[in-house]
Amino acid sequence: MRNYLLLIGIALLCSCGPRGGKPAPVPVRDFPQADVPSMYTEEAERLGYVVLHFWDRFTDTAKVYACDSTVVNGVRTDALESQVGLYATLLDQVPLEEGVRSVSRLFDRIEAFERKYPESNVFEELCRQTSRYLYDPNSPVRNEDFYRPFVEKLAASDLIDDGYRRGYEWDARMCRLNGVGMQAADFPFTDTRGKLRTLHGVKAEYTLLIFANPGCNACQEITAAMKASPAISALVDSRRLKVVDVYIDQEIDDWKAHIADYPADWINGYDQDYSIRTDLVYNIRAIPSIYLLDKDKTVLMKDAPQEKVLGALERL
Repeated sequence: MRNYLLLIGIALLCSCGPRGGKPAPVPVRDFPQADVPSMYTEEAERLGYVVLHFWDRFTDTAKVYACDSTVVNGVRTDALESQVGLYATLLDQVPLEEGVRSVSRLFDRIEAFERKYPESNVFEELCRQTSRYLYDPNSPVRNEDFYRPFVEKLAASDLIDDGYRRGYEWDARMCRLNGVGMQAADFPFTDTRGKLRTLHGVKAEYTLLIFANPGCNACQEITAAMKASPAISALVDSRRLKVVDVYIDQEIDDWKAHIADYPADWINGYDQDYSIRTDLVYNIRAIPSIYLLDKDKTVLMKDAPQEKVLGALERL
């Protein structure tokens, strides 16, 4: 993950404490939770309100609280990080458009806070943690569709230096590729028999697209988990689900040496022209990268963590 704001954050953190002498204890507070109005009685309504207004009280510009290297606007950094993790988890429980609206609102509020209190560390820390949880390829709650509105606003904000902005512009461009609700980009690949095929040529009610490497431990884990699941095996056996596993790197001989490791009822192949990476057809930042598609190759899940994908397949 790119920590473009880290150096800026360190400089501003140093400006929050007393100058000279023994540092005074920094007062801390609990993270201020969203207060749900009593008019919201349905569970979905209450959850939607919490997600939309999750950060309102913490980013209230009426008052700024203490900050230093361990405290962000009066809340300890580790406690704030727990709230970011909770927030990312809650985003997955509301409709996509509601989550996108919430993340966009989060950026607007921390940007307004930074303009009023530039000496605080709210903007820097929440930019760092939001990027870490929503975009880091190792995050179990990553979601590029939720990160996209955040990084697009980062790329357009005059609070960001030009050098960093270019990096955010690139990330925003990558987040726009193959989003949920879009038709997945088609591409050619060569299967284990040497036959040239295309993603869109695979006909099934659902397609699980996996970009993987033969020596990848995480790839082996998801293969084993799918084979061990009666529900997923039934989907494959009935041909409701077809699994397309594509190798995108250049060591083709190594891939061919491991063909026997792949399930025979999967469609296994490799990117002969390396076009998936070089032509930026997909934003593959780590292996495995997994997409769930419907019969029209519309993206249902994008680069989703293994646990989410397996859960979705079980529910099918």
